[in-house]
Amino acid sequence: MDFELRDKVERLISLYEQVKMERDMLISEKTMLQDAVDTKDRRIQELEDKNKKLQLAEAFKASSIDKQDAKQKIGKIVKEIERCIGLLNS
Repeated sequence: MDFELRDKVERLISLYEQVKMERDMLISEKTMLQDAVDTKDRRIQELEDKNKKLQLAEAFKASSIDKQDAKQKIGKIVKEIERCIGLLNS
């Protein structure tokens, strides 16, 4: 009877050690995966920031084209006004 009890206790201890080692490996793997997720999150944030900056730069580019277009329109209007003044003076 003592032998059976001792055998069962030894098996329980062995199982406990195996489960403990597995738990430690899983904790280590979880830490490693969490670090990878954190790294990816930082990279995503960097790319989102870069994307916002690029969108802002594109908005300014479009604004400069709009400014050039506005200058051309104003130039045409000024020429038309000068033509009208010339007609009034004649």
